[in-house]
Amino acid sequence: MNLNSYDLDTKSNFLSFEFYSEGPKGKIKKVIQFRKLIVPGAENDIYNLAFGDLNEEEGTIDDLVVSDNKDSEKVLATVATAVMSFMKENPDVWVFAQGSTHSRTRYYTMGITKHLTEIYGSFEIWGALSDSEWELFRKNRPYKALLVRCK
Repeated sequence: MNLNSYDLDTKSNFLSFEFYSEGPKGKIKKVIQFRKLIVPGAENDIYNLAFGDLNEEEGTIDDLVVSDNKDSEKVLATVATAVMSFMKENPDVWVFAQGSTHSRTRYYTMGITKHLTEIYGSFEIWGALSDSEWELFRKNRPYKALLVRCK
């Protein structure tokens, strides 16, 4: 996929990425991290996708802040680029993604829908309708979370 994204600084064997959002609010440091989840009985490793602004005082990711830097599509494309890079290095894993709010998960779903044809060429995506009900990703569905893996 050819996405208009920010340049990524890759850290820790593709487990962490950093970039700067640039817009009317200035340069805002963003962080993307992949953390292995402990899931009993899972056939493959599952990694949680964490994303947000860097809270430099605490050294943590703030996934609730609204930066409003007028570059949300470019930021989302940058996160997608990081996911693709991570999965290229780790082709046998699943990536779990859930927004910190319902509206953020919906925004991620809309971003996937926009590029679904391209994504389906390389990735398999599942959406959670509830905590225990998953289906192959379909447009216009109210997913609570997403799972992605390489085909």
